[in-house]
Amino acid sequence: MKSMTGFAKKQCTITNRKINIEIKTLNSKALDLIVKAPAILHSHDIEIRNLLNQLERGKVEVLITEESDAACASQINQTLVAQRYQELSQLADRLNCSDKHIFETIISLPDVWETQSTEELSDDDWQLVEQTLQEAIAEVDKTRLHEGEILQQDFVKHVDLIEKKLAEIPQYETERIDTAKERIRKYYAESAIKEIDQNRFEQELIYYLEKLDITEEKIRLQKHIDYFRHTMQNEEGSGKKLGFIAQEMGREINTTGSKANHVEIQKIVVQMKDELEKIKEQLGNIL
Repeated sequence: MKSMTGFAKKQCTITNRKINIEIKTLNSKALDLIVKAPAILHSHDIEIRNLLNQLERGKVEVLITEESDAACASQINQTLVAQRYQELSQLADRLNCSDKHIFETIISLPDVWETQSTEELSDDDWQLVEQTLQEAIAEVDKTRLHEGEILQQDFVKHVDLIEKKLAEIPQYETERIDTAKERIRKYYAESAIKEIDQNRFEQELIYYLEKLDITEEKIRLQKHIDYFRHTMQNEEGSGKKLGFIAQEMGREINTTGSKANHVEIQKIVVQMKDELEKIKEQLGNIL
């Protein structure tokens, strides 16, 4: 089991520059790629995205930056600086602002710096960047697996508690049936019916008890619990499937509650709902 939450940071050195790669992933219903890369990698955008498709699902934010050495240093775009200074000075005069730090503000803007070297990567340089990106993806996958193991332990705990609560229900069922029988007898007594058709009474009792019977709900809930465990332990990319199974578990728990007609069973139902809700809260993070 893997979480959709992961992180990795890698670096490689190619001709005249260092390439930094940072990948952060969060939960999302589909694969949502956000890639920010320098101009030298724009021609490899499709290849980069194809590599990132390995992450399958989630919001994937990728930041690739370059650090140039002295041979590929940045220079000031003097024309742009002069234009920005004129614009800001005129605005300062209009607002009667005597800020003396306009020039420092302009110099701090990233768009006034330009790199001397804008050539595309050589094949050898691209292969090194590609390899580093693969290593970053593998690192993300590793962190996702670690987070998934933590979530799986949490799921096991909550599923075990649901199963434990399910096993507590039978102890109240005999009392529940006796209470239902007594309620029907009391109804006949209060209705001042002198003669009771015993056959009709038994038919009504059977009909009433059938409506309250939760045997099938308990059996189906147990099967869903077993299926949830099996899927969690044996299937990759099972987040959506586990969500469907959790919905079915909730359906059986709710039906049990509506048929319970017993205070203690209803308390158990509330406790099972609470544990299931904790599972659902984290299922959105599962790949």
